[in-house]
Amino acid sequence: MPNRTRAGALAVLTVAALTAGTALTAPAGAAAHNTSAAPRFLSASQLPPHPSSEWTAGPVTDGFPVQLAYCLGEGVPAYDYRHRLFHTDLDTGAVQVTTVTGSAAKGKALAARLDKEIRTCADRIERTYPDVEAEGRFYGAVRVEEGAKVYGLHTETSWGATDINLLSVGRDGRTVTVVGWGQMGDFGDAPVAAFKKTTRTAVTKLH
Repeated sequence: MPNRTRAGALAVLTVAALTAGTALTAPAGAAAHNTSAAPRFLSASQLPPHPSSEWTAGPVTDGFPVQLAYCLGEGVPAYDYRHRLFHTDLDTGAVQVTTVTGSAAKGKALAARLDKEIRTCADRIERTYPDVEAEGRFYGAVRVEEGAKVYGLHTETSWGATDINLLSVGRDGRTVTVVGWGQMGDFGDAPVAAFKKTTRTAVTKLH
């Protein structure tokens, strides 16, 4: 990751982070992916519709995406992760990351850990970046398989940059997935209902 300058802080909090398709990383200790257990991923058409641009889906890639590092970079246990990035022609991006754990119990524990990291993300951002104000909101649970939860995160810098992100974590047995969406704006710009539908689809498609 780059040095935590003002510009660097902005980069990890804005949609630029979601749309940078080449900067990828994995948690320390993560092993090589076992393709025999690979779940299915969202397609571009299953993301919240953009009012003026079509979504484009990248390939499914091994590793944990740096695009989620602003909330999950320090708190993700080492598993075999795969992810897919999505982008529009404008400043909107999305990402899905998925892993298959060793058992339903381990999947439940991982989902709970990721949920906690997302719930506490706003507070950690403000502690790490004094020039950034962050607010998180809980948008409720989605009834699908073993369940999913949806959150919103708004950030505003002291120099006026404002961004809105939606995040969800869901589980189907031993498989866990996180979906992220982001663009410039605030809570009023977040397509919560459509993102809940995307989350339901993401968990349903896993197996």
